[in-house]
Amino acid sequence: MKRKRKKILLTSLYLAILAILGYIYINPPLQLQNMPFPTELHPLVKERSDQLVQQAAEKGIVVVITDGFRSSEEQDRLFEKGRSTEGNIVTYARGGESLHNYGLAIDFALRTATQEVIWDMQFDGNQNGVADWEEVVELAKVLGFDWGGDWARFKDYPHLQMDFGLTLADLQNGKRPPESSLMVDSNPGD
Repeated sequence: MKRKRKKILLTSLYLAILAILGYIYINPPLQLQNMPFPTELHPLVKERSDQLVQQAAEKGIVVVITDGFRSSEEQDRLFEKGRSTEGNIVTYARGGESLHNYGLAIDFALRTATQEVIWDMQFDGNQNGVADWEEVVELAKVLGFDWGGDWARFKDYPHLQMDFGLTLADLQNGKRPPESSLMVDSNPGD
């Protein structure tokens, strides 16, 4: 009878441990929850942005990061362009609805030999037969960025982001990626 009781106890303990692990898997650890609103680019996004600029330069392409972290107020001002203020519509995201607002996105452009900043996706400044924009996007993807040009609904060609597996709703509800690069391979492509 004691063996049967031990077996039941061990089985119950095993199932309890599985339940706890399942709960932790479904509910992110505390490091992902209730963090303050960011005020700058996430350290890994910043590091990878710098790597992107450097790797592109090694291919003869000058990348300019035109935007990074953006406050909700800045986002709202951009949202009003083409609506209540003059200019073309440049975003469909209000404050708190863009990964820029969480320090997880950047925008880029190219710089020509004459120092002009351009968003020409056909430009081949390094004259290797491949559009520089395409080369930059491929480098960015290897570094772990998602590209806005791959989006189905609204194409945002200068936009690169890292969401760390979090949805916009997660971010709006206070979840944040950890400051360390534990969630993403620190040397992609190596």
